[in-house]
Amino acid sequence: MTDLHVTGLSKAYGPGAPVLDGLDLTVPQGALAAVLGPSGCGKTTLLRIIAGFLRSDAGTLTIGGRTISGPGVHLPPEQRRIGIVPQEGALFPHLSVARNVAFGLPGADRSTRQRRTEEMLELVGLSGYGDRMPHELSGGQQQRVALARALAPEPALVLLDEPFNALDSALRTGVRADVRAALQATGATALLVTHDQQEALSTADLVAVVRGGRVVQCDTPHEVYRRPADPWVAAFVGDAVLVAGTADHNNVETALGRIPLTAPTGELRQGVVVLRPEQLHLVDPDAAEAGGTVTDVRFYGHDAMVTVAVDGIDEAIAVRVPGQAAARPGERMGIEVTGEATLHAAAM
Repeated sequence: MTDLHVTGLSKAYGPGAPVLDGLDLTVPQGALAAVLGPSGCGKTTLLRIIAGFLRSDAGTLTIGGRTISGPGVHLPPEQRRIGIVPQEGALFPHLSVARNVAFGLPGADRSTRQRRTEEMLELVGLSGYGDRMPHELSGGQQQRVALARALAPEPALVLLDEPFNALDSALRTGVRADVRAALQATGATALLVTHDQQEALSTADLVAVVRGGRVVQCDTPHEVYRRPADPWVAAFVGDAVLVAGTADHNNVETALGRIPLTAPTGELRQGVVVLRPEQLHLVDPDAAEAGGTVTDVRFYGHDAMVTVAVDGIDEAIAVRVPGQAAARPGERMGIEVTGEATLHAAAM
């Protein structure tokens, strides 16, 4: 078993608010979990404590039922069976690709190290690259070598510290897919620390959103996106449309019309309704219950984000439309809503 359990983890660097404040997190065996949050929320501190580079003030860490950190326990990094893929690869520049990968196998005999190195390079799609030097590789190839090095010792857990930051956007998507495939092939349990919402949603099996040193929501990417825990999570994880509404059982009345809810309220209540821009559609203003005036259009090729000042709503809202269907500023449009919304009691 290689499941990770983080319980009540706390860490402060001085007087004032702690960086981690009783953080709880569970990653099942073989899952890839993304820890997502804004700068300063405690992501890097969490990773450093799990790796053993930093001591926590309180809390317990277990991997596969073995306590690696807790009251009276602090295993050093080399005894934790954790592989680390840092930012920008951090390969040894004076060692070949093969020797970089084999560096994590100091106790193995020569034939075992060679066989394992070849297996790992094949796994990450770099078979035949063993004799090359790191400077002869692209950034994406270097990151795959770093992953091969981390996986070579068959670790109980792999930590990925924003490993795609240095890659350009065109390369990043392919390398993310390669890394995910390699982790799945080995059955490794992994934790990806990132501030990139798209990266977390598209790569991970679980997304743990961290705010103020605590996990405020941990679920599948679909659930985090479609049923955010609160308006802050909704706005942080992707674009969000937030409007006031009054709910009664299965539906909520808003300035955009009557919308079904993901979960019944059971009673009359007011709150903040959360929608995603792709749930809104621009239609003929005479055919819709709600309408407004287009104030801005941002074109992205495959789609466009249209900002609309809607009657009855103080702040303009965003509507995601196909690129070829973009409206023009100043145009009057109707708005229809599809799908369900979530309702939260937090103030607007």
